[in-house]
Amino acid sequence: MQELAGKVAVVTGGASGIGLALARAFLNEGMTVVIADIEQEALDASLALLSPNGSVSGIRTDVSNFESVEALADAVYRAHGACHILCNNAGVGAPSSKVWATTPNDWRWVFGVNVTGVVNGILAFVPRMLEGGQEGHVVNTSSPDGPISPLSSASVYAASKAAVSTITECLAAQFVADGTHLRASVFYPSGGLMRTGLWTAERTRPPELARERPRETTAMTIEDLEAMAQKAGRELQFQSLDELADVVVAGIRDERFVMMLGLDQTAAILHSRADAIGRGELPVTQAHLG
Repeated sequence: MQELAGKVAVVTGGASGIGLALARAFLNEGMTVVIADIEQEALDASLALLSPNGSVSGIRTDVSNFESVEALADAVYRAHGACHILCNNAGVGAPSSKVWATTPNDWRWVFGVNVTGVVNGILAFVPRMLEGGQEGHVVNTSSPDGPISPLSSASVYAASKAAVSTITECLAAQFVADGTHLRASVFYPSGGLMRTGLWTAERTRPPELARERPRETTAMTIEDLEAMAQKAGRELQFQSLDELADVVVAGIRDERFVMMLGLDQTAAILHSRADAIGRGELPVTQAHLG
């Protein structure tokens, strides 16, 4: 899809972090943008920030609930008649813990948002996109800490993001095999530390999915991390989210399946993992064993 101006983009988790950067990038391309987010206050603040840049609207959406995502799709098609780019970007993360120290609700919550949320987006939008017969693109946000180099200290999050990558690969292959005008890509936010809402994702955790027992570690915020670095005489460098959004825009134009920075290093990591698996060995690196 070369020409983006005048087309419609939908971004879940669009009220902050990477989602907000994606919305801004699409507006800069002259697109009409609909952002969906579970936090109404953040949604309102983001709309006020983005509105001067172009045509943007927001709809409160719980991506873990199919009816909520279906209502989002209904609203988008009622207002705009199409969706050309769908970014299933909303995501959360449970507290880092040993697998055996996680709780059932950790898995229910994270998989509900990160995996079922992506599937709900596909189920609600893709049939309509196919019926429209126009060019379109589905971008699903994963993480290098799942399918590329699993972060063993964050097993729930890593497993959910590995699932997102597999779902996207299947979807992309089916789009091509069926001769559709749609394409799908997996987006790996990369390049270093990022200022995103994932650091404080617990704020959106529903009471009914609260942990069955208190977490074992204290939640780490960006402010905590920066204070620790400052105390050690270091200044943290953060990856530009706008740069990552530009990677997605370029990837859509080039029909890249994988969208990320540092693909050369990624290839080396995957080759190393494949070699270990081929020898029947554990591919997780010591750096990730913590």
